[in-house]
Amino acid sequence: MSQLSLSLDSSLLVRDVAGDYRPANADEVLQAAQRVLAGQMRGCEALTSPHVVRDFLRVKLGALEHEMFAVIHLDAQNRVIEYVEMFRGTVSQTSVYPREVVKEALARNCAALLLVHNHPSGVAEPSRADEMLTQTLKSALALVDVRVLDHLIVAGSAILSFAERGLL
Repeated sequence: MSQLSLSLDSSLLVRDVAGDYRPANADEVLQAAQRVLAGQMRGCEALTSPHVVRDFLRVKLGALEHEMFAVIHLDAQNRVIEYVEMFRGTVSQTSVYPREVVKEALARNCAALLLVHNHPSGVAEPSRADEMLTQTLKSALALVDVRVLDHLIVAGSAILSFAERGLL
C-alpha cells in the first residue's frame, strides 16, 4: 500500500464540485462536526443530555478569539428548538441587549432557554457583569413566562454552569 493510500485511509474525505474526493481540511472537519452535534441537539432532551449540549458548545464557541453570546431556545419539554448566536463582541466583552433576547424568545415561542457565552481568555469564572446580566435577563424573560434554566460559560474545553454553581 502506498503512502498516499495510507494517509487517505485515515483522512476524512469530501467531494468537490467536480465529484472527485479529496482529504478534508480542518475547517471542513469542524463544520461537519458542528452539523452532527447540532443534529443531535435538535429535539433532544437538553437537560437529560448535558454532554451533547456541552460538546456542541465546545466545538461552536471554545476556540473563538472573540466573545459570542448565544441562546439555546427550548420548548415546554426542554427539547432544543434552535441555537442562535445573538451578539458578537471583542476579545474581552460583548454587549447584550435584553430586549433582543426577549424578542427572539417570543419569535421562537420557547418556554425556556439556556444562555451561553464564551471567554476567549480561557478562564471560565463569571465576572460580576456576567452575574448581573444573568439576573437582568432572567427577570426580563420571566415577564413573558420564559424560564432561564442555565447560563453556561465556555472557556476552551472548560464549561461553567451557573445552575451548578448556585448562581441562578
